[in-house]
Amino acid sequence: MNNSSTALTRRNFIGTAAALGAVAGTAGFPRLATAAAPSAKRIKLGISSYSYWHFRDPKVSIETVIDKTARLGVEGVDILHRQMDSEDNGYLQKLKRHAFTNGVDLICLSIHQDFVDPDPAVRDKHIEHTKKCIDLAYRMGIPCIRLNSGRWGTVKSFNKLMELRGKEPLLPGHTLDEGFKWCIDSIEKCLPKAAECGVMLALENHWGLTRSPEGLLRIVNAIDSPWLGLLMDTGNFLENPYTKLEKIAPKADFVQAKTYYGGGEWYTLDLDYERVARILRSVNYTGYVSLEFEGKAPADEGVAKSIDLFRRVFG
Repeated sequence: MNNSSTALTRRNFIGTAAALGAVAGTAGFPRLATAAAPSAKRIKLGISSYSYWHFRDPKVSIETVIDKTARLGVEGVDILHRQMDSEDNGYLQKLKRHAFTNGVDLICLSIHQDFVDPDPAVRDKHIEHTKKCIDLAYRMGIPCIRLNSGRWGTVKSFNKLMELRGKEPLLPGHTLDEGFKWCIDSIEKCLPKAAECGVMLALENHWGLTRSPEGLLRIVNAIDSPWLGLLMDTGNFLENPYTKLEKIAPKADFVQAKTYYGGGEWYTLDLDYERVARILRSVNYTGYVSLEFEGKAPADEGVAKSIDLFRRVFG
């Protein structure tokens, strides 16, 4: 099982590797996991490219997000995979260079995949997609990717899923234990590629199996690998969020923090970020906090307000 010292090592790895920028794309990148931590440790801020694009046209380019992040003086950009214009190596290297010349680190690649399916061929497809994304992150010098567990798919519409507050019935004829086994086995098949590339897999509390702290920790605790970490999303526990965040914070290696200025796209949480900051300080978290602005206010306005808030509470 992953213990607290392993979690701290993973956190140090993400912060150190991201700060090295383009160097992280070299063959020796996996050895950075044992690099010395900086003497003055603090939480760094990032901005998810999703903050500027909520899956509606017109799509905002990753280059534009990097430019806006640099102007705000924020350290990192968390790239949403579906927001990328290409997967060609020339495009990947252009993004890496653009971030470097603007003094911005590329800190996470947030991907979509789903390991909850009874068909091994379907799971294999998502495993191969995950491996491909690990390679994309490696080539961009990004030290971690965001993983989902996946969900049962018995609620087809995402809007309907949000109306149900993320709850959906199991697939008929199958059990919860089966779902966890599919997910755990699939993640384990991705780990050799993660270790080869020096890219951590950060499993998020999201919909499906990881909707609860118990579900998320069941998966993370079942896999004994320094290349599997935990991503804490402040906006994905819709009931009693602070109690649930406290349960997963000790293992958090990356944090995505949602804000909802102008009202949320699907729901709105009135999160007390002073309290969230206390939770993170209580477990000595010193990694990145990446903003996911999910409000209806103009993105530039909502992001700026959110970064001002985060600088106050996390600084």
